[in-house]
Amino acid sequence: MISVRQLKAARVLLAWSQGDLAQASGISEPTIARLESTDGPVRGRPDTAAALVGALVKAGVEFIPENGGGAGVRLRKRKR
Repeated sequence: MISVRQLKAARVLLAWSQGDLAQASGISEPTIARLESTDGPVRGRPDTAAALVGALVKAGVEFIPENGGGAGVRLRKRKR
């Protein structure tokens, strides 16, 4: 499960708006805005979170699990 902060950070890394994420994931922009208006883990239906994460991963984001240094996100290295 990812956090709302990870979701927002992933969008920022990609320079995506909520509308961009909506288009890439098939989840409505109002739903994304509602999910991002809270803090903590991304709430809602599991398939909604999976669609959001899937779109971000496909675009090049890696979600980093809690490993003692905190959960986070980063961009995948591009292959040369």
